[in-house]
Amino acid sequence: MAVLLGDRDDVAIARQMLVPGTILVTAHESVKVRQAVPAGHKLALRAIECGERVRRYGQTIGVTTCDIAPGDHVHVHNLAVGGHRPELDDAAGAGNAPVAMVSESEQRTFLGFRRPDGRVGTRNYVGVLASVNCSSSAARRTAEIVRASGMLAEFPNVDGVVAFATKGGCGARHGSPELALLQRTLTGVVEHPNVAAFVVISLGCETNQPNEMIELGPSVDDGRPTVLTIQERGGFEHTVAASVEAVRRLLPRANDLAREPVPASELMLALQCGGSDGWSGVTANPALGRAADELVRQGGTVVLAETPEVYGGEHLLTRRARSPEVAAKLLERIGWWERQAAAVGGSIDNNPSPGNKAGGLTTIYEKSLGAIAKGGSTPLNEVVGYADRPTERGLVHMDTPGYDPVSVTGQVAGGCTVVAFTTGRGSAFGFKPAPVLKIATTSQLYAAQEPDMDLNAGRILEGASIEEVGRKIFDEILAVASGKETKSELADLGEEEFNPWILGLTF
Repeated sequence: MAVLLGDRDDVAIARQMLVPGTILVTAHESVKVRQAVPAGHKLALRAIECGERVRRYGQTIGVTTCDIAPGDHVHVHNLAVGGHRPELDDAAGAGNAPVAMVSESEQRTFLGFRRPDGRVGTRNYVGVLASVNCSSSAARRTAEIVRASGMLAEFPNVDGVVAFATKGGCGARHGSPELALLQRTLTGVVEHPNVAAFVVISLGCETNQPNEMIELGPSVDDGRPTVLTIQERGGFEHTVAASVEAVRRLLPRANDLAREPVPASELMLALQCGGSDGWSGVTANPALGRAADELVRQGGTVVLAETPEVYGGEHLLTRRARSPEVAAKLLERIGWWERQAAAVGGSIDNNPSPGNKAGGLTTIYEKSLGAIAKGGSTPLNEVVGYADRPTERGLVHMDTPGYDPVSVTGQVAGGCTVVAFTTGRGSAFGFKPAPVLKIATTSQLYAAQEPDMDLNAGRILEGASIEEVGRKIFDEILAVASGKETKSELADLGEEEFNPWILGLTF
């Protein structure tokens, strides 16, 4: 009826609605339920005084705001962050043994697209990039016309044409770091292993001048991309017609590429969770962590993100940092987020969302401890900025917001070629050009939203081991990387979710 995660924990997690009077028997004592406790929510196992810390996962998730009796429902009405911060220590980089890499006989492969720069894609798209919001409708219209025309049927190796529309690109200070961030994001998503070629559509007078933006990206293998400017082409319709023709010319080049066997070490996996619940840190996230560890053992790269959802659990990552410098960089980013929140009169504990709380998560510390489980157990090798390409393999942290579309946009712009996305409340998230594999935390969610869910980690609550489900996730990641369509791809989702992080003043 309830799950106790560790002997040091003060709370258990209800597997089903617990009604008052229910008796729970633990290894040490019996507890009588005093209040209704919804599934996924917490139940006190002992008397906890006001102001005392409460532990889950063996870690502090908050401080009580009143006395709590055994059998009480523990949630937002009696638990809060309360000014407590986890105790960081000097153990950064200490005790991190080298990862035991797989033997030659254990090396796994997938079928990918080898690009001229050596990177390997899992999909093969042609992109239409808008340099500014004023040209975003033209980019969307181009993709719609190409898809409706039927011309893609002539090019079986091409997965489609995707429009990358943006709400930014102007109203920013020319030459500012904020504009450079947008430019890095836009170039990163089109000069990506999953994009064979692209066209840029500009208005003409925007702050984000295409030529300056392209200079920030890696060189294109056969020259600069086509840039079409609405103000020079005679308006919207003429520009769209020219853009459709430009895409038509690129399709044969993209179609010349074919999948080939490549080692799993060429994968870069984005780790995400959205619509989390009380089971996310028990089932889906730990199982994804096992899959992440296996990819690291194979020589691949996994990218953890959502810095506000590391807050309160960062000590678990700093202890795994490869060096004190890597730990310090993560803490510097945590500090930046604290200052940003304070500047607008808020706090990072404004997260979890109402839906997270309805699913049983009470504080940001509790949410973060579960979210960090996606990163597995290997050393943290690098901390990178938003949309930056990692230079190290293994586990990497990218500084992004917790908002899923913005976060995934940064991870994909940084080179991630597959996204693994856990959810406890449900999600219809997709993202082009990288396929998104969605993992449900419970069997109930999987059954209710099966058209959107790729895997069911709820089997762990029914007796399957975390290791078993983790192996299943890893196998599915390789299958998706080889071309198997995810549920979001079958539903043709993922274009609207492209959402670059817009920072700075809008003038």
